[in-house]
Amino acid sequence: MSVRIGISLIAWQNDDLPELTAAFTTEGAMEDAGKIGYMGVERGRRMPADTEGLRAYLDRYSVSLCGGWCSGNLMVNDLATEQEAIRQQVDQFAALNAPCIVYAECSNTIQGDIGTPVSRRPKMSRDEVMAYAAKLSELAKWSADRGTPLAYHHHMGAMVQDAEDIDWLMEGSTRDLHLLYDTGHLHFAGADPLAILDKWGHRVCHVHFKDVRQKVLDWVRAEDKSFLDGVAAAVYSVPGDPEGCIDFQAITDQLKAMDYKGWIVVEAEQDPAKAPPFEYSKLGFDHITRICAKSGLTVAR
Repeated sequence: MSVRIGISLIAWQNDDLPELTAAFTTEGAMEDAGKIGYMGVERGRRMPADTEGLRAYLDRYSVSLCGGWCSGNLMVNDLATEQEAIRQQVDQFAALNAPCIVYAECSNTIQGDIGTPVSRRPKMSRDEVMAYAAKLSELAKWSADRGTPLAYHHHMGAMVQDAEDIDWLMEGSTRDLHLLYDTGHLHFAGADPLAILDKWGHRVCHVHFKDVRQKVLDWVRAEDKSFLDGVAAAVYSVPGDPEGCIDFQAITDQLKAMDYKGWIVVEAEQDPAKAPPFEYSKLGFDHITRICAKSGLTVAR
């Protein structure tokens, strides 16, 4: 089995700060991703909403659907209400053979509020996260039974952000719930990405590779800035950027050791005026291809 390399089009079409990418189209992003060699893209808000329309859209550019964001509200919804809220996306992803749905709790997050420092994100108690995890396990089983595994996205500004939160979520949930592993969010949160992979790799079904510019992260912390302040200031970049600080070779070695066979998705929201999307996305693709070869991970073409 091989790993496959995909990309989120957020470098061309930023959903959180759309003004950064106003000059770029989704169609141009799809063309660029295919030219570079990416086999799949994660679903963005500007893609067709209906299943057959999205299928035709993906086929036009010869790429697969390799996941996509889902804004969860399970903290405030009962299970039946949440199932109904995400049913269309779950069924669509199953019909299009997506590897998972990328689920994150958004009912209480501050990740999209540029005026709120990331230091003020909601921090739940262990008991609160464990209770949420039990409820989330039921949602994950329901989603998997419909053909779409649910991968939980720990995220800056959210209630599941750091290593402690992830431990509680994984300990309180069943194996029906998978973990999305995001290198950039882990480092931003002060966690050790390699340690998280070593501890919870058996629950990981989907991987996001993004690097962090430590200088910008230090500024976010020192000035008590928001998550979106950090994004606008280019806290994130692609693997292979010399300004990045994450050791992706060590992480890829660990993925090989755990016999990972899923997607590795480049997801690095940046200002295209400072980081041209095609150039940086190609840099990321080429770097991942090289380190996978060194690790012995076969990359599907």
